[in-house]
Amino acid sequence: MDPIFDFTSDDFFMQQALREARKAYAATEVPIGAVVVKEGKVISRAWNQVETLKDATAHAEMLALTAAQHVMGDWRLEGCTLYVTKEPCPMCAGAIVHTRPDRVVFGCPDPKGGGAGGWINLLEANPPLNHRCDVSAGVLGDECLSLIQHFFREAREKKKAERQGRPIIDEFPE
Repeated sequence: MDPIFDFTSDDFFMQQALREARKAYAATEVPIGAVVVKEGKVISRAWNQVETLKDATAHAEMLALTAAQHVMGDWRLEGCTLYVTKEPCPMCAGAIVHTRPDRVVFGCPDPKGGGAGGWINLLEANPPLNHRCDVSAGVLGDECLSLIQHFFREAREKKKAERQGRPIIDEFPE
């Protein structure tokens, strides 16, 4: 008999990344979350904090990778999997290559700016780079995309309301 909940599945860990993305949403950050997993346990978690920290490099992936390195006591994240709600950008994909996790799992693709196959693929098939990792795309992709789309739709509506002098109504998707 299959278990009711599989606490080691990609869906389970992507739900953990989505929890982080919702923290970003609540902080008016682009809602992207990430977790790093080793041996079935979350060893780090992070959400986008670009605006909060006034740091263009404070993407969820970068923060989660840095925290995982501290936990591991090494810059190499061999044996780890990074779960992130949106396809990593080229900056984050470069950091992923250098930190060497075995796997990257992401939710929704970024066809215009993704560094894991959307615009360029730095993770799987780039011969000059010193590391490749397995990539799984589309895990809870619709849910990840919906959160991002809702965030930007709401931001556009707020901006329009401000221009028209109307009150702004905050709404947080469940």
